[in-house]
Amino acid sequence: MAPSTTPSAPFGRSEFQLVLLRRMADFQPGRVEAALRELGVGRAAMREANKRWQAMVRSPRATRGTLARYRSVLGPPESTEQRRIGDLTCQAHSWSLPLWADLLFEVLSAPDGGAAWNAWLVRAPGAAAPELRTVEDLTPWSCTVDEAARAFAPARAHEGSAPTRWQLAFTAPDREGRRHPVVAEFTWGLLQRLPEGPGTAGDGPPTAMSDSR
Repeated sequence: MAPSTTPSAPFGRSEFQLVLLRRMADFQPGRVEAALRELGVGRAAMREANKRWQAMVRSPRATRGTLARYRSVLGPPESTEQRRIGDLTCQAHSWSLPLWADLLFEVLSAPDGGAAWNAWLVRAPGAAAPELRTVEDLTPWSCTVDEAARAFAPARAHEGSAPTRWQLAFTAPDREGRRHPVVAEFTWGLLQRLPEGPGTAGDGPPTAMSDSR
């Protein structure tokens, strides 16, 4: 059943999936169109869902970047665990999304469960991870940021051209064994594309992904 787009309609996981798709449509319009057909909705519903999400993010009553916003649309997390990242301790909260059965939507928050530091798609526990050995294996929607970073370490992560976008710079071989500098572009943590031809990202430090769009 297609999500309603009336102002009083509820905003839940179905609508949130459309928000993720709206940002991915900038890179993969064909895949997004196929996903919309699978969901039984059109581009107007996707645009409306994104509009409502932006209104929630920018509302004067909202606290930007809080876990509460995600809980309000996705419900209580299906799992929450403590995680250590370098010198920082955080909480990792995750939800399943029907459109991406092998992935989870994960939000990393402050230990008190308040500020959201990062939000993206990750591989679900027990789901088969892709085999990433060459540049040719890096096809759209095939892997997440952390999977590519592990497969082609060392890699440098940088915030991309807009919030919810990441760039990952690394060197990878092709099927002939030739090595190439690569910048892979991700949206909401899912691979979208490689640039036409080799390239490298800047040498600045990795930055945490913003969740404002």
